Amino acid sequence: MRILVVSLLYPIPTNVARGTFVSDNVELLRSCGHEIKVVNPLPRMLKYQETRRSTLTGVAKAPIHFEHGGVAVFAPRFWGLPGNPYPSITLRSMRKLAKKTTTWLEDWRPEVIVCHTIWPVAELASRLAKQWKVPWLSVVHGHDFDVGLVNPNTNDQILRLAKESSQLITVSPRLDDIAQSHGVQKHDVVRCPTAVEDEWLTAPKGWRGRWRKDKLDILFPADPRRPEKNHYLALQAGEELETRGWVVGITTLRQQPRSIVWDRMLVADVTIITSTRESGPLVARESLACGTPVVSVKVGDVAEYLPDFCVVENYDAVELADAIESSLQNDWQDGFSTPKHYSLDYIKNQWQSMLANLVE
Repeated sequence: MRILVVSLLYPIPTNVARGTFVSDNVELLRSCGHEIKVVNPLPRMLKYQETRRSTLTGVAKAPIHFEHGGVAVFAPRFWGLPGNPYPSITLRSMRKLAKKTTTWLEDWRPEVIVCHTIWPVAELASRLAKQWKVPWLSVVHGHDFDVGLVNPNTNDQILRLAKESSQLITVSPRLDDIAQSHGVQKHDVVRCPTAVEDEWLTAPKGWRGRWRKDKLDILFPADPRRPEKNHYLALQAGEELETRGWVVGITTLRQQPRSIVWDRMLVADVTIITSTRESGPLVARESLACGTPVVSVKVGDVAEYLPDFCVVENYDAVELADAIESSLQNDWQDGFSTPKHYSLDYIKNQWQSMLANLVE
């Protein structure tokens, strides 16, 4: 099946860590035998404007045409303002990209369009689907509902596009409940796949050092510049552990390639999640796949698969420190597994079934 993937986020040559969860989905679809091409619209900006957000790093100088993982990518530019004070300008600019996309594809035409993120790229996906008379799916990873629906400038447009799509996919039950509460008729939950390669896969390991005397390597698997990741709370938890005798080191991740991310997960003693909002987070399952225990505040879907002693109800540094010590004392060799709906085969079957139903 020929599938056109449209996404606001996707790895670019100048920032390979950007939108890796979308490229993971592209690789999953390719492994099912589908032919994929990607359109990744990027906002027009100057180099200094990239500092607004880590996901904008590398956008200003990114090429218009490139390949990522053997997949052809088209990255046309659109106009948009921070905070979206004039959404009509952004939507008009996005609609104009339909002609450029058609020219880039030449005679190639998709049978289905899969749109990751709604605002504002779903406007392009919707326009192309109507032009070619093909179904299109919109995939919500969190930001559209958690942030976009709160913004009075974008909430109506996001809901309009979510309802226009042939099928809405969310990556967690919480987001699916939001879709249902806003009257979206066709919606379903499909998790993001865990793409850790065999070289890094290992069973979660327990602590083998001197209790409250040795160095403790904590991984904070996010860019600390992103305010929603709540890096300060992780530092407070580290300080609390130091008062108990631990020699704490905290490693952060900033736009590293996946191989380096997994290397750091492999050598860490524990991974800490302190985000104020998440749909997953995917890095929690990746860390577990690399053999590192995870301690998290109760955010996203972590409570579905982490042991109770690894999940903290409150954003409290002392409780996080207690949970970290509990995770170190646990005998992880007894076995640990995530529910079947997180497995790669299960997710593949979900996608295959949805795509088959759309093109019937």
